[in-house]
Amino acid sequence: MNDLPYCQASENNKTYILEKLKVAFADSTRVLEIGSGTGQHAVFFAEHLSHLEWLPSDRLENHQGISAWIDESPSPNLQKPIVFSVPESSWPDDSIDAVFTSNTAHIMQKQEVHVMMQLVSESLPVGGNFCQYGPFTNNGVFSTQSNKDFHYSLVERGYGGYRDLCELSEWAPNMDLIKAHKMPANNLLLHWRKPG
Repeated sequence: MNDLPYCQASENNKTYILEKLKVAFADSTRVLEIGSGTGQHAVFFAEHLSHLEWLPSDRLENHQGISAWIDESPSPNLQKPIVFSVPESSWPDDSIDAVFTSNTAHIMQKQEVHVMMQLVSESLPVGGNFCQYGPFTNNGVFSTQSNKDFHYSLVERGYGGYRDLCELSEWAPNMDLIKAHKMPANNLLLHWRKPG
């Protein structure tokens, strides 16, 4: 396992996220994971959410690492990663009824997050669920000084920085924010659902 790509944050938060996904995705069947990164989340969630078909996705340069994790810990409901990158990629499959993404919105540029929210909002079927994990602001307010400092360090390094719950709601007009779960390390898990 030592030669597999590894993210300590993914290891730290996976069990907390899983508890929320068990509820949010209880009636879902096929999940698209946007930005699978190392692949650690994909193998863990697929193993523990056996009723779901889990479809990892990321830019092509990350596929080798994701596939290595899948080869190390395969699950029958876990697919090989597909190429998906906002805003270049189109929606991959009409059978997707849920989406998960972790620690992407503050790395992506603002316009990329805007497109992602619109794409998920438009593409999920009625009743579809979208779970979005990471740090966010609420009405322009940071939850802690450390979050504020991290946001500005991200912006200085060329990343998009924290997105606000209000702007995310504006960008996903077809989705309702069901719950903003408070998570460890000053993060949130946003549970969106498409009503109907």
